[in-house]
Amino acid sequence: MSTQLLLTQAAGSGGGAAGLLMLVPYLLIFVVFWFFLIRPQQQRAKEHRAKVAAVKPRDQVVTGGGIVGKVTRVDDDFADVEIAQGVKIKVVKSTLADVLQPGGKPAND
Repeated sequence: MSTQLLLTQAAGSGGGAAGLLMLVPYLLIFVVFWFFLIRPQQQRAKEHRAKVAAVKPRDQVVTGGGIVGKVTRVDDDFADVEIAQGVKIKVVKSTLADVLQPGGKPAND
């Protein structure tokens, strides 16, 4: 008797359309996450990579550790940053957090 009940339930459930309707909310959630979270983050990362790649001497930069300085020399992977009069450090370009706008007003002035 129980096998006949199982066969009747298996034959009655089409499964195709119902299974697709169950996926619609998950697809909708993924689309919302894509447009509101993932895509904007990718665009910001792309802009940051372009900004760091375009670093040139005399640009003012902020390193990942929060050190602010002026770029004196740029290589493919490294940049020399002057953080005080006569004090230069070599940093990896990919660790630069920001390139400040030229002619911007310093925060303490």
